[in-house]
Amino acid sequence: MSVYKILSIDGGGIRGVIPAVLLQYLEAESGKAIADLFDLIVGTSTGGILAAGATVPDATGKPKYSATDLLKIYEDHGTEIFSRSFWKGIVSAGGMTDEQYDEEALENLLDRYFGTTTLKDCLKPVILTSYDIEARAPYFFKSRQALKTDTRNHFLKDAARATSAAPTYFEPEMVMTEPDTGLQRALIDGGVFVNNPAMCAYTEAVSEGADPSDMLLVSLGTGITTRKIPFDEAKDWGALGWVRPIISVMMDGTADATDFHLDLILGGKRKQNSQRYFRFDKHLTHALDDMDAAHSANIQALKKEGSSIIDDNKQELEKLINLLT
Repeated sequence: MSVYKILSIDGGGIRGVIPAVLLQYLEAESGKAIADLFDLIVGTSTGGILAAGATVPDATGKPKYSATDLLKIYEDHGTEIFSRSFWKGIVSAGGMTDEQYDEEALENLLDRYFGTTTLKDCLKPVILTSYDIEARAPYFFKSRQALKTDTRNHFLKDAARATSAAPTYFEPEMVMTEPDTGLQRALIDGGVFVNNPAMCAYTEAVSEGADPSDMLLVSLGTGITTRKIPFDEAKDWGALGWVRPIISVMMDGTADATDFHLDLILGGKRKQNSQRYFRFDKHLTHALDDMDAAHSANIQALKKEGSSIIDDNKQELEKLINLLT
């Protein structure tokens, strides 16, 4: 009986360091590349960038980037992505009247890593989530769809840019979907409706004919925020006061709901010998929860959070690696 193996990676900006550390561990312990361990890889926002990076082929048809390479994106370029001029900070009023960051650094980085690779070039089926603000509907970048029709095939760098276009942080991305007609989609970060895309991964697998009883789903979080929103402050907030906190609340809430339902459907730790759902995440105790806290001290703290997840889940990770290999 073959097992259909799925990887899902949450959104969370610079906190993508945490799942990158976990991916690095899986590769080191299994001796295999992430693209060789899974049959479907799904990601939102920063998780979408990791999902895309894990499936980029090199000239020989093997994975171009290791998990260590992907981790270095955050270590070496995090401050480039989340940097702004003094003037940008003034005119955006800290992100209240305009996006906080220029997209140029992010786009240059994605171009450097993904180049002209398209969705249909990916080594394994991949899905990146986004939301169309004009059609008011989710839009999924699917490599399987890209193989069927050219109108669903996009440059990987454009898909990665769209899935990471977090409101208030970066401008929406205009993506051409039908070159013949000039149809474009105005897309933002998929985290606004599915920051934890594991349920999307599950339904995609079922729609492609996978039997739920033969699935193995691995879901990687980017850290659970612990910063409270005091009632005495929030009760007097208007739209301006809620704009930043509500994004975090919305993302956390949908992630928790997805975890709860998949644990019931597939069976998590409670199932022990028949466990088919693995979720790795933790409350942040060392690192800042800000999605744009990209300074070196916080990146080191995020790496520490990832290492802590590994240390606290050694038996479960060993069980998972045995199942994957």
